Amino acid sequence: MLAHPLFRWLKPQDIARVSQLQWLARGVVEGLSGGMHRSRHIGSSVDFKEHRPYVHGDEIRSIDWKVFGKTDRLYIRQYEDETNLRATLVVDQSNSMRYSGSRSNGQSKHDYAVRLAACLAYLFATQQDAVGLVTFDTKVRINVPARSRASHLRALMESLASSECRGETDLGTTFQEVLGICRRRGLVVLLSDCFGDVESIVQNFGVLRGNHQEVVVFQILDDDEVDFPFQNRTMFRSLERSDQQMLVDPASLRSTYLRNFEGFESQLRNGCQRNRIDLIPVRTSESFSDVVASYVASRGSA
Repeated sequence: MLAHPLFRWLKPQDIARVSQLQWLARGVVEGLSGGMHRSRHIGSSVDFKEHRPYVHGDEIRSIDWKVFGKTDRLYIRQYEDETNLRATLVVDQSNSMRYSGSRSNGQSKHDYAVRLAACLAYLFATQQDAVGLVTFDTKVRINVPARSRASHLRALMESLASSECRGETDLGTTFQEVLGICRRRGLVVLLSDCFGDVESIVQNFGVLRGNHQEVVVFQILDDDEVDFPFQNRTMFRSLERSDQQMLVDPASLRSTYLRNFEGFESQLRNGCQRNRIDLIPVRTSESFSDVVASYVASRGSA
């Protein structure tokens, strides 16, 4: 029997840890079947919501006869339906995600994003939530629609395995395509370094939020990009533009680089806060199952 492709990305201890977690939607969602999340639809689950006057055509079995006995008026009991979550994992496969620094043990940002996506997909699948996948660079390359079937996890893992970095990216433009894919209320999880035009990125985040999507951003960064630890003269080459390279003395630009990097991060943080989006900066040196567990715990305490 062939091993499940999930085990290509996750170790048994990662699976065991994620299996203990529970991700609950913060707002109302539109799911596909019964589940644990609050729905925008009124249904017949166990959580009572409110009474309303009976009108012709309502089912007689919904009448609250105890209230009728007290008031001599007919009222219907309404309940708050529960549903499963529709989550879409959006994975950046642009060339900037190919970077792997001196302390990453050969693991690129894209490798890390794929493993983190596998971790999240497994979490949603174990909750019987519908989970889908989108990968992109200059445009959407893979679109696996959200499903909650048990067999769907294998298809999603195989799609992750086929994801490869190429080309440049424009997050702002790409998210216009994502908006067309994520039309129903749900959750969009972006896994990207978020390098690009911050104003365009934040603007399109806002459009997604306006379309009733909860948005969570895992910003995946290599330690080198955060700390800029270079000491000797170094040749820097653009991963997205092969014609751009420069031999420099890192000491002469370290302070400028760190100042610009913090300015970029500050713009991104502020934009996400304005749009009520969770931004989680992640280093590739961190355990991805630890990252998921920590974030899910923070959702529960928020």
